Amino acid sequence: MNWKRSWPAALSALLLLGGGAASLAIHLDLPRRAGAEPLLAVLPSGGAGSASALKEVIFNTQKKVFTIQSDSGLGSGFLYNDRGDLLTNAHVVAGSRTVRVIASDARELVGEVIGIGSELDVAVVRVPELSGSQPLKLERAGRVEVGDPVLAVGSPLGLQSTVTTGIVSGLGRNFAMKPYVYRNLYQISASIAPGNSGGPLVDQRTGAVLGMNSAEMQDGEIGFSIPIADVLGLAEGWSNSSMEELPGVSDDEAGTAAGRKTITDYAGYLVSRFYESLSNGDYLYAYSLLGYSWKAQDPYEDFRKGYLPTKNVVIKSLNVTRNGERSATVKAVIEAEEHGQDGASSKRNFEVTYKVGYENDQLKLIDGKGKELDAAGKEAPKKKG
Repeated sequence: MNWKRSWPAALSALLLLGGGAASLAIHLDLPRRAGAEPLLAVLPSGGAGSASALKEVIFNTQKKVFTIQSDSGLGSGFLYNDRGDLLTNAHVVAGSRTVRVIASDARELVGEVIGIGSELDVAVVRVPELSGSQPLKLERAGRVEVGDPVLAVGSPLGLQSTVTTGIVSGLGRNFAMKPYVYRNLYQISASIAPGNSGGPLVDQRTGAVLGMNSAEMQDGEIGFSIPIADVLGLAEGWSNSSMEELPGVSDDEAGTAAGRKTITDYAGYLVSRFYESLSNGDYLYAYSLLGYSWKAQDPYEDFRKGYLPTKNVVIKSLNVTRNGERSATVKAVIEAEEHGQDGASSKRNFEVTYKVGYENDQLKLIDGKGKELDAAGKEAPKKKG
């Protein structure tokens, strides 16, 4: 092995999902080991049948959904064209000219608000580094029915790349929450929370974006999403010709959102994304997260081949230690399930350590190592022969 009707009585319970003071909690799942004998982690089991197809839709969507931090708080956005433009809610970026954008691979980018609605709760954020990236597929025709299975993807309470499932439970909902007017909304049963604002509502079967999640009530048990077809005309107009002046933003407004996160916040998350990529068979994406020195020692074909036998990893512990402004160490203890050539599976425990740091302002896995543990948690003796 290699290493709508108005609901005036309910308006008091409705919440915009931008998440004013919500702090950025870091989603840490599924890390495992690197080095000469890589191990593979997989997403939690989702059942048989279409589970693998659903996982693929989820994973491909997560890569194109971003956390947005502005002076207004925290929300979500998603890549909707190949110019590097993100769609989000106006209330997520209100009052800011520039915002912080955090990618699923822990890159921290700067985005510029190039258009924002005053009545329709929609905005466009341009991120030059994302130009040329493939966007999410959009359901432009608005073909949505009650009962359609959907995913809500975003950063509720700062938990990046969170996915909840549900159905479209209602159509044509209308209400007003100053200064915005919401018309023809999809009502959804997928749970959402502050921080989900601006994230996509996705068809579970096709992966196409149906709408943009924008509000909730009953503590997130009922959500509301603006149909994507209702915002595209305005958004594409801004993408073609940016607004020269933004409401509520002065010419000298920095708007870069205070509270810059440190490498400690993102190092464990990057390791998590590395293994989620491998578990979904996206070896090329996982390989892109490695640093130059690691790639030089491990050609892509060898890298991919080395991860094929490992099918599941359970994380028993994970700790991140900051080494400096641009470097951290991630240490974890994991249980790996591996399949042999004869089809038999076995479980082994490992202690793994990664060095994480920046290369050309992008966070990378610089190197990794691991050692096998015995049942008592001690280093297992090396096999001879």
